[in-house]
Amino acid sequence: MKKLTLLPHLFLLIGLLILASCTTENRKPTTESFLKEHIEWLADDARKGRLAGSAGEAESANYIENLFLQFGLIPAGDDDTYLQYYTLTGPMPQAMGKENHLSRNIAGIVPGTVYPNQYIIVGAHFDGQGMGGIISMDHDAEPQIHNSADDNASGTAGLLWLAGQFAENPAEKSILFVAFSGEELGLLGSRYFARNLELDQDSIAAMINLDMIGRLEGRELTIFGTGTSSAWEAILDSAAHDSLTIATNPSGSGASDHASFHEIGIPVLHYFSGTHENYHRNTDTADLIDYDGMKWILDHTEQVIRVLSETPIEEIEFRESSDPRSPVMRQDGVTLGVLPDYTYSGTGFRIERIQAGSPAERAGIEPEDIIVGINNKIIENIYDYMDAIGSYERGDETVVKVRRSDELVELNVIF
Repeated sequence: MKKLTLLPHLFLLIGLLILASCTTENRKPTTESFLKEHIEWLADDARKGRLAGSAGEAESANYIENLFLQFGLIPAGDDDTYLQYYTLTGPMPQAMGKENHLSRNIAGIVPGTVYPNQYIIVGAHFDGQGMGGIISMDHDAEPQIHNSADDNASGTAGLLWLAGQFAENPAEKSILFVAFSGEELGLLGSRYFARNLELDQDSIAAMINLDMIGRLEGRELTIFGTGTSSAWEAILDSAAHDSLTIATNPSGSGASDHASFHEIGIPVLHYFSGTHENYHRNTDTADLIDYDGMKWILDHTEQVIRVLSETPIEEIEFRESSDPRSPVMRQDGVTLGVLPDYTYSGTGFRIERIQAGSPAERAGIEPEDIIVGINNKIIENIYDYMDAIGSYERGDETVVKVRRSDELVELNVIF
């Protein structure tokens, strides 16, 4: 990401905002129609599931880029553009046929009115599951377009809506909007972005992640990451919404892009409307999206961002927080409570992090252990691991075999 210099762009932004203000109110789409338009475009069959490194992903990136330009966001990518490029590497891109393909994040800024050198990052991943295969819950099926409407055209459309809202009515702090790619292949885009920040990390108040916010359907909205700063409780209380029932989870870990920022010491929140039977299947389509629920979620998110923007940055201190209930590996059934090392390309399933209180920690599994067997099943890669874990229920016991340095260790696990 390039060095960010806001002042040279302010006059351009002001001019664009003046033009936007001339638009009559009756021509502005409703929140629901705005979300529907962009989700249907992103989740259309023509995008072929938006797999990172694909033509559909590149086309989607250009679509988001054009909307950032239309809203008047200041480019925050490479060389005064909105795009930040990186190369897809690791076992998951390799398994999906995208090893060494180019991918991209899209980043733009709405400058703050009072604290332009302090930032709130708002992110969502726009890549999807492509034509299915090993990242699909139906990985043995023939290739089919996975439109990836809830996961995560919903969060992307929400990001775009918020970008438009703040472009029209900026907050006190600057808002850095980022659409990430590579999430489905191992948080690759957000990790690249977080580990190549050109901003002073102390200038970043927090990161807010929108991932799977399209299927509320009268259920609880879950907000993860509430334990990553003591400031979150008061901020969330101030943004109470009559139409929402909210459950909170303290963990800043998990299998979504906020985890990349939690790892480097930035407070995070992750908005999540819940899993469903269409998750990572070709049935995750735009016609199933709950647009009323999305509007309520985004109203709440906007309120939280505005309160966060008014909160002194020194009061938003980081606290490391993980929880065994966090969806570290999002799948049906139980979880071992581990974060995989997505950069590992050898045989087995190497562990990067262990969640406190998880079955893995209780069993004595350690970071950098390589799982090579679960009961009688040989584990050669992440997909063998997911298949094996998926056969267990809470309370079941099994033996996990790990390679630790040059030693083979057998550990008893209770889920």
